[in-house]
Amino acid sequence: MRVADIFDGDTFRTAEGDKVRLLGINAPEVAHGNQPGQPLGRAATRALKELIAGRTVQLTFDRERRDAYGRLLAHVWRRDGLWVNGEMVRRGLAFAYPFVPNLQRADRLLALERKARRARRGIWAVSRFAVLDAEAVSGAHVGQFRVVRGRVQRVFRRGAGFRIGRLAVTIPRKYRSWFRLPLPVRAGQEVTVHGVIRAARSGDGLYLALHSPFDLEVTP
Repeated sequence: MRVADIFDGDTFRTAEGDKVRLLGINAPEVAHGNQPGQPLGRAATRALKELIAGRTVQLTFDRERRDAYGRLLAHVWRRDGLWVNGEMVRRGLAFAYPFVPNLQRADRLLALERKARRARRGIWAVSRFAVLDAEAVSGAHVGQFRVVRGRVQRVFRRGAGFRIGRLAVTIPRKYRSWFRLPLPVRAGQEVTVHGVIRAARSGDGLYLALHSPFDLEVTP
């Protein structure tokens, strides 16, 4: 397929008219409508243009080929063998965003993200995206997708969640079949979690839901 238009750092359209979402990653948003752009959103868009604009690429798919918006969900490969999804994460211009049931290559994306985080490349050097300490989580972070690191204070009954800092980490029932329960965490252990920070419906407390096993990193 030939790439026709680049919309942002993780979405493009082919000359055949298909809109393609790079599978397993999420790049900073560019401004659209009334929504302001996020830091490095335009940089991520420029990088994707540099990598594939006007080129012929190959798409490979996982279990679900399209999302709710009708976009193709694909791993994108250049003719020279470059894996574009991984390259965006390696450059620190997207974070790993695996979701069920499309988990092929999620382990490789997360490994690339870890390296970019350690090197503080791209988004990982920007406060909006940098790894957040669990003790610093506040209401100001509600609605944000964040990577949060902290020590487990206690494990919930049946091992389907735990608390770090001010954050309750849980697994919604619909996703629990993708996890090995009880979770491999214990009090005092350092973990890193990925997800959207939300306010509890009761208005008392903050939580983050894990949607795939790759949303949880456990430090040995």
